[in-house]
Amino acid sequence: MASNVNPTVRRRRLGQELRKLREAKNMTAEQVAERLLVSQSKISRLENGRRSISQRDVRDLCGVYEVEDERMVDSLMQMAKDSRQQGWWHAFGDIPYSVYIGLETDAESLRMYESQIIPGLLQTPAYAEAVISGAMPESTPAEIEKRVTVRTRRQDRIRDEERPLRLWAVIDEGALHRIVGSRQLMVDQLEHLIEQSHLPHVTVQVIPFEMGAHPGISGQYSILEFPDTSDSSVVYIEGVTSDLYLEKAQDVGKYSVMYEHLRAQALNVEQTREFISKMAKKHAQG
Repeated sequence: MASNVNPTVRRRRLGQELRKLREAKNMTAEQVAERLLVSQSKISRLENGRRSISQRDVRDLCGVYEVEDERMVDSLMQMAKDSRQQGWWHAFGDIPYSVYIGLETDAESLRMYESQIIPGLLQTPAYAEAVISGAMPESTPAEIEKRVTVRTRRQDRIRDEERPLRLWAVIDEGALHRIVGSRQLMVDQLEHLIEQSHLPHVTVQVIPFEMGAHPGISGQYSILEFPDTSDSSVVYIEGVTSDLYLEKAQDVGKYSVMYEHLRAQALNVEQTREFISKMAKKHAQG
């Protein structure tokens, strides 16, 4: 596919436009579904960008919404066509979190809190392999290799000189203590983490145990923001069998406030590097 076409983002933008058209007609998703003889859930999935949309779907919806501007219809039809193209991650087959990868690929900034492991974008290949092997004990070596490859490919956004992802990661101290793979592997991973933290667009903070309870105590989450103001920010919460995407301004706002408190309670950048360095030495000494 063309490098400037992200199918996930295209679906989100198209869904937002279709929702605006529906709301302008003061129609509910249920009413639209009845008109088109489809399920209400299909209309909802089309609007939130979680389902691919055909040009026929767009044409039918524009008919229901009585859109008379042919240029608008043509534009929406083209968006539908673009949204059905494949992103680079589709070459790796069925990736459960492909929607997230699409969002991450197009995001301008990413704020994340991780409580159990080093964030995927900052992992070494060896650490990633050990994490995936431990989390998915029934996976075949080929499946593990595929996931490691996808994870390292995602890190291209960190290395992109023209459009690097602005990453702010707050990591719980527990992730530094957990021995993933081996102590030497942890030394290499923590040294890599310090190295990455020196990049101008990457900020890493550790929140130590001594801080006690904090706004991230309930688990990891990420907040993605996009360069196009028409694309709403997204809160991503990873699950075992399904993921949660929150896009309502009220929800994103709550998580953003929580994140500000996390950043305030965490060690500053220099203190974090010193802390990680001490943990690396501790692992090296065994």
